[in-house]
Amino acid sequence: MHPSLKPGIAVLALLALLAGTALAQEVRYFKVPAGAGPHDVAPAPDGTVWYTAQRQGALGRLDPATGRTEQIPLGSRSAPHGVIVGPDGAAWVTDGGQNAIVRVDPKTKAVKVFPLPQGTPYANLNTAAFDGKGMLWYTGQSGYYGSVNPATGAVRVWEAPRGRGAYGITATPKGEIYYASLAGNHIAHIDTATGRATVIEPPTKGQGARRVWSDSKGRIWVSEWNSGNVSVYDPAAKSWRQWKLPGKEPRTYSVYVDERDKVWLTNFSGNAIVRFDPETGKFQSFPSTEPGANVRQMLGRPGEAWGAESGADRLVVVTQKDS
Repeated sequence: MHPSLKPGIAVLALLALLAGTALAQEVRYFKVPAGAGPHDVAPAPDGTVWYTAQRQGALGRLDPATGRTEQIPLGSRSAPHGVIVGPDGAAWVTDGGQNAIVRVDPKTKAVKVFPLPQGTPYANLNTAAFDGKGMLWYTGQSGYYGSVNPATGAVRVWEAPRGRGAYGITATPKGEIYYASLAGNHIAHIDTATGRATVIEPPTKGQGARRVWSDSKGRIWVSEWNSGNVSVYDPAAKSWRQWKLPGKEPRTYSVYVDERDKVWLTNFSGNAIVRFDPETGKFQSFPSTEPGANVRQMLGRPGEAWGAESGADRLVVVTQKDS
């Protein structure tokens, strides 16, 4: 290990030629408390990284500069799934255990719980995204989606078309909201004015659309769990394209599109993070240094793509810059 590196952080330096540009790439790993089972991550504006410690009912925060972590308990029944940073700078969590959306203040660490409306069955809350007007939208895999108004605290819920499956969710640069239905094998567009969700059929039957992410052009990228594809839907042209991930019987879990419009995915069967360049159609794989890493979600900030190794109790980041 290089003497300048912090203890407990494994580093693998890579150099690749991608899309005609030399990118210096580095993969780093950060341990989190044993048994945390980190599920989702969200890099924060202050340089720290939030993560959901799903098995310990807490929201964690990593300081990459030191490798130190802290965990904030969210409630007695908490089992957090997704986390994002909102327009207010706070961490917003979809908490399946509490059947609630949870806000954590980054300065005071105060926890505020927004329960789903009384009488709402167990929703199996998954992920969330903010629309262009500052409203939070969320999904529940039991067959629900809904919204939270941060200004008033009002929480609404709708039954998803075709029932079970609502999972990943994303906002486009214009503030439009789309989600993926894993069990329903489709994506859907939410009319944020009415709350109505309209199903959009992918061309691959039974593909298992799991997560979605918008690129800078408003195209919707989809990780297809069952098919092993990454696909993209262009709302303007109402057209689709698909690519199969490399390796034997790939299982595409997550998708995230970075500031260069490069697509980051995770392949469970390959135990790897995968970077896809839509311009060249080429994939680059970053296998984990631990077996069964199971990176379930990716998110990032300029120059960094982050994931949580739920099977190894680590966070992972691929950093890249022009060399």
